[in-house]
Amino acid sequence: MTFALTSSPPLGQSLYGTLADALRQRILDGEWQPGQMIPSEASLAQRYGVALGTLRQALSLLVQDGVLRRQHGKGTFVSRGLDYASMMRFFRFQSQGGLPVTPESRILQRRLRHPSAQEAKAFQIDLDGQLLQLERLRSIEGQPCLLETIALPLPLFGALADSNTEDWDDLLYPMYQRRCGILVHHARDELKFSQLNAKQASRLQLQTGHPCVLVEREAFDVAGRCVERRTTRGDAFSFTYTAHIK
Repeated sequence: MTFALTSSPPLGQSLYGTLADALRQRILDGEWQPGQMIPSEASLAQRYGVALGTLRQALSLLVQDGVLRRQHGKGTFVSRGLDYASMMRFFRFQSQGGLPVTPESRILQRRLRHPSAQEAKAFQIDLDGQLLQLERLRSIEGQPCLLETIALPLPLFGALADSNTEDWDDLLYPMYQRRCGILVHHARDELKFSQLNAKQASRLQLQTGHPCVLVEREAFDVAGRCVERRTTRGDAFSFTYTAHIK
């Protein structure tokens, strides 16, 4: 089967850019699933009637965008997205044995509300639309470590609106994909320092006014659509930042 491209790319766009868009659309349409190996370069070039070099340039664009990943000696695969984008990389919370762990998760509150103007813009929904808001406490061996407020647009996450939170996973991103069909592809985190108010401090078993690290996240699907806004607070004295500079 041959897939036809437009005879001439849109003004200002290269042929390989047009091809990259076509390949991306096949992923968005669910033809190629996360983790699946795509057809060989030779077969794709033949199907689209382009030179192998053009096909490779298109694939390189998608690899740069994180939509595809290359595995040496095996092939090119659709990205699995973020199975988790752990906040723990910002903090030094560990088990008593000193080993890194995945914190346990408990939903403290779930409610529906209308979006703020900023949220409506981010999620591209109307101000009279609805969000699912979660308050989540994460703990290690029973000790609270992170407090999160999460906003999810409806109806995308409607499957979570009435489900039993006791059955939810500790890691939300794989659950988003399994229950709602939403693949979190990438995220942007912004870090600030702040202080805990009385309610936040009580949740984290700290003193009111205790310094905290505030991580504000926007998470996006493979189409670049914002699908989650999250605010995470943790003890500032447990904050760590490591950078490799070459």
